[in-house]
Amino acid sequence: MKALFVNGSPRKNWNTHKMLESAMKGAAEAGAEVELVHLYDFAFKGCISCFACKVKGSRTNGLCAFKDALTPTLEKAREADVIVIGSPVYLSSVTGPTRSFIERLGFPAMTYLVDEKTGGYVRVLDKTVPTAMIYTMNCPQDMAEKVMNYPTLLGVNSWALERIFGYCETLCAYNTYQFNDYSRYDATMFKEADKARQREEQFPKDLQNACELGRRLVRVAGEKNQ
Repeated sequence: MKALFVNGSPRKNWNTHKMLESAMKGAAEAGAEVELVHLYDFAFKGCISCFACKVKGSRTNGLCAFKDALTPTLEKAREADVIVIGSPVYLSSVTGPTRSFIERLGFPAMTYLVDEKTGGYVRVLDKTVPTAMIYTMNCPQDMAEKVMNYPTLLGVNSWALERIFGYCETLCAYNTYQFNDYSRYDATMFKEADKARQREEQFPKDLQNACELGRRLVRVAGEKNQ
């Protein structure tokens, strides 16, 4: 079983990357072959609306027809049994490369066809691929949910992935530590002591949740594709 982890953050060895590494650890413990890809390592575009994947008789088989530096990663995703995408939240959304990746990953794997028997959408894939979105954010949980409306804004990604791949979970790490040294930045709305306490007390729990997520997704993949 193969599990692909995709880092949509420009930073390595920081919050999102660490959450993905913990999820990878859980997936590996569950018996999956794991791989991590950093989107900022590549120069690529989002969907260019060529519609090659929607032409009648298309042979793309769920893979984006446009070839660029992202193609090898998309090929790995097409063969994966588990896909986990991580992104920090920038201006109430995922990073630009993350959004472009989701477009290129998801649009070719979805159809505009309706199943006459069920009334649901016809899926390209012949198996369920458990997916997950991992978000890290500067915003505290209460603000994220009640003020910023992140469950709705970010929830569209999980909705799309569940429709396309058959299963999706969401995991958030709130109020994350953003700078190594807060004194260097104009950020008086944040209290460094509070951020440091959050990182020391809460972030280890977030990492454990990510580990459990990775382990659970591998188990779900096995159960749904027996």
